[in-house]
Amino acid sequence: MSSSLTVPGRLRGLLGPRHPGHAMPLDDLGALTLPVGDDGVVIGDDSEGRPQMIGFHRPIPYEVLLIGGLWTAQVLALRAAGTGARVAVETGRAQAWTTLAQAAGAGLECMTLHGVGRVPPMGATVGSPVLVVRDCGMRPPRGRVVASPWQSVLTLLPYMSPVAPRLMRNSALVGIQRVSPGEAEQIGKILSLSAAEIEALPTLADGVTLWCAGADRQWVMTMGTDAESGLLGVARRID
Repeated sequence: MSSSLTVPGRLRGLLGPRHPGHAMPLDDLGALTLPVGDDGVVIGDDSEGRPQMIGFHRPIPYEVLLIGGLWTAQVLALRAAGTGARVAVETGRAQAWTTLAQAAGAGLECMTLHGVGRVPPMGATVGSPVLVVRDCGMRPPRGRVVASPWQSVLTLLPYMSPVAPRLMRNSALVGIQRVSPGEAEQIGKILSLSAAEIEALPTLADGVTLWCAGADRQWVMTMGTDAESGLLGVARRID
């Protein structure tokens, strides 16, 4: 964007070069598109094939809960690292993350692994945002490192658990993958899902997630790229 000046009693702006106007046929206007959506991590496509994103890099604390499979959480972590974020994985199964962490930074430590409760202060800033991925089983303890400006937290639960209702209520964004009918009913009450959404949850294909943010709902299909599939395999709900 060019700079402009405002001087009392004189012309506004800086005079630039003069060019003839650009014109195009009216029928061609439909071919023009502008990327006006929010910046973020591409998490997949909606039912009409449009890319959907999660904006993890925010100036306010941002909590995300995923009730689903390790594969989806790892794809999100890998893609977040690809946007320049530092990813700290808090996990009790480091062996499931080691290969991914080694591959993510191509030799750089952009993804680090930490034991449960052992994530150090990350010093997140606008120029160095952080995503903390909590893969701590069915009952993740309250984290010592929490969401803060420019540091989002993604908590993975494989299924519903006693701590799930609290996490769902405290999260700005909740993703639900295939669950049992009983779990679907419980989730539906907490998130005020429709009867059709509750009925669909036990039938979801691998890689499909219902993302909920307040009253907003979006079905998303996550598919791995060739590189992601080579590293993590095909989409799967059960590990």
